[in-house]
Amino acid sequence: MELHTARLILRDFSSGDWPAVLAYQKDTRYLRYYAWTGRTARDVQKFVRMFVEQQREEPRTRFQFAVVLKESDELIGNCGIRRPGPWSHDAEIGYELAPDHWGQGLATEAVSEIIRFGFAELGLHRISAWVIAENPASTRVLEKVGLSLEGRLRDRESFKGRYWDVLLYAILRQDWQTRHPRLLD
Repeated sequence: MELHTARLILRDFSSGDWPAVLAYQKDTRYLRYYAWTGRTARDVQKFVRMFVEQQREEPRTRFQFAVVLKESDELIGNCGIRRPGPWSHDAEIGYELAPDHWGQGLATEAVSEIIRFGFAELGLHRISAWVIAENPASTRVLEKVGLSLEGRLRDRESFKGRYWDVLLYAILRQDWQTRHPRLLD
């Protein structure tokens, strides 16, 4: 499966994608808001294998796509949407981008497309995301694509010797449709 934006292709993972994922996941800038302190080839192979296996689900409820630059075919991250089951009308999104590609609007472009996919193709009613409160770049991405802050979960995550607050964001189908009236036709 593939989704396209102006600069990106969001495509299903293949098992051979792991070296590109390892290249950005071992970057200390990337690791800042994750429990991991480092990543190995074995870690990332397992990570990518999980996405490949999810593609075989029937019915499929988890779509984690490799984010690839159209111009160079370089894999620079991943972006996905997951719902609890095929009966569910809501889902959660997640995304990550190689630090060398931060600040170029690429995460916003990928997240916007994954939200469109959720509403237009999966028929969802609500899409949510959570982020570490101290990650302002990630919160900006969510706000740019129209998600609203719904709450703060204090000390929700624990890693790297401390607790972290988490912010919960969401958008409803009608809010997305108001912002993008032609994208859901």
